[in-house]
Amino acid sequence: MKLLHIDSSPLGANSVSRELTRRIVARWQATHPGTVVEHLDLAVDAPTHLNGDSLGFRLGYEDASLTEAQRRENAVSERLVSQFLAADVVVIGAPMYNFTIPSQLKAWIDRVAQAGRTFKYTEAGPVGLAGGKTVIVASTRGGAYASAPQMDHQESYLRTILAFFGVTDVRFVRAEGMAMGDTAKAAGLASAEADIAAHASEAANEGRTAIRA
Repeated sequence: MKLLHIDSSPLGANSVSRELTRRIVARWQATHPGTVVEHLDLAVDAPTHLNGDSLGFRLGYEDASLTEAQRRENAVSERLVSQFLAADVVVIGAPMYNFTIPSQLKAWIDRVAQAGRTFKYTEAGPVGLAGGKTVIVASTRGGAYASAPQMDHQESYLRTILAFFGVTDVRFVRAEGMAMGDTAKAAGLASAEADIAAHASEAANEGRTAIRA
């Protein structure tokens, strides 16, 4: 089993989302021994935002008609989409920035959202091509938005794009109120820990079912 561990917060050791993804990955490895983990740190190695060189995903990036910049950017896109498609499990650290996700995480999504690779268009509409994997999102928020969905363009966007890719098993570990004082932060972290434990128990049960099957 392959697990892709993605962090996007630039806060390093002060990042709550990074601490949560670390715990999620550790719990997953405990219930799925032998899982191979690959870490992608978008705060350190984020792809550039789409531009004239990277837009279009010309997968034949060795084509002589392409510029060196285009070949280089297409190679980045191919590496990222192949890495995503190869993963059985993806753990994403996604802090809320200004009601949405960090721009470096959006840049990664823009690289893996490729027609013919993660989705396709048909006469009946779009069809996701990246199903069959589990995605666990560590969602951290300074405020409390579970009761204010009109302000949430973080989790709602991630649910939408992952469903567009065909991913139906999407789980959230949510820590709200991280900037609302010590009491709210402690409650948010306790809630996130409960989510991690619940997902770990679910994963363990799935593992036992697979073994019996």
